[in-house]
Amino acid sequence: MTTTMKSLISSIAAASILIFTGCGENKKEEKTIVEKQADATGQFVLKFSHVVSSNTPKGKAADFFEQRLEELSKGRIDVQIYPSSQLYKDNAVLKAIKLDSVQMAAPSFSKFGKIVPQLALFDLPFLFKDMDHLHRVQDGAVGEKLKGMVTAKGYVALNFWDNHFKQLSSSKKPLIKPEDAVGQKFRIMSSKVLEAQFHAVGANPQMMPFSEVYSGLQQGVIDGQENTNSNIFTKKFHEVQKYLTVTNHGYLGYLVVMSQKFWDKLPADLQANVKQAINDATVKEREYAEELNTKQFNEIKAYAKKTGNLEIINLTAEQKDAWRQAVSKIYPDFYDNDKIGEELIKGALATE
Repeated sequence: MTTTMKSLISSIAAASILIFTGCGENKKEEKTIVEKQADATGQFVLKFSHVVSSNTPKGKAADFFEQRLEELSKGRIDVQIYPSSQLYKDNAVLKAIKLDSVQMAAPSFSKFGKIVPQLALFDLPFLFKDMDHLHRVQDGAVGEKLKGMVTAKGYVALNFWDNHFKQLSSSKKPLIKPEDAVGQKFRIMSSKVLEAQFHAVGANPQMMPFSEVYSGLQQGVIDGQENTNSNIFTKKFHEVQKYLTVTNHGYLGYLVVMSQKFWDKLPADLQANVKQAINDATVKEREYAEELNTKQFNEIKAYAKKTGNLEIINLTAEQKDAWRQAVSKIYPDFYDNDKIGEELIKGALATE
């Protein structure tokens, strides 16, 4: 919606308040009429806070969502996007959503760790055959159950958005067989699953803030890391590593959530508009993420070819299966429902 149009709507709403105040009507009736007028003139303001720039898949999808929802709602919902942590960082945004200080966000799964630890399902290595299988899990019964768990904690869980699959890198030796990881120090984010994953292959997981990974690799504090191609490329991890193995072993993603208080204010038709807009935006976000992953992996390959400082390793099916067998033995450690749950893990594996 244009600034001019938004200002016009605000003026109409303000005039309506003055008119009804001057009529001497019952205050309760007056409030109801004004609220209806506000609804009809687009006075539902939806602030969407995220931590990345507007040219990332998440940022582009948020902008698409703004345009689509304002179109579907015919301007009755005014969507305002705040990228690059302009309002909140991910570690604070969930509390802000509970208070309805902001109405939408798309935090990474790790930010839900203390609220719904079952989202660590997506940390399990080699659980998903490919992106299509992952999306079928997210869009199917397993995904719905996970979203229900988040909604039960006082949020409205809408849809899953992609970063992409993770790869392994090292400065010590090529990671071809699971035993190649023995004794190496790998940076991980805070996750019991990721700790268990690296212990399963004899490696030493080291929890470290993402902002410190480059210097940690450069100075040899850690030997390797796991990340998506986009994270590896934008943070230049490939420039301080000697070997990059294409494993697609784990997944990084986001869950789009909305304020329950805001959702409950919306009439049924606008709730339907939100659902349609987020579904359309999810299709676009997945396309953006796939495009970026491919583009930036090609940039990494170009760097490797130009400098000769990086070896990229593509595993054979047999080599990849050896990794899968080595790390999948940790699955039963998370069968407890307070961790992830056997039903969710087996449900993901069984999803066709």
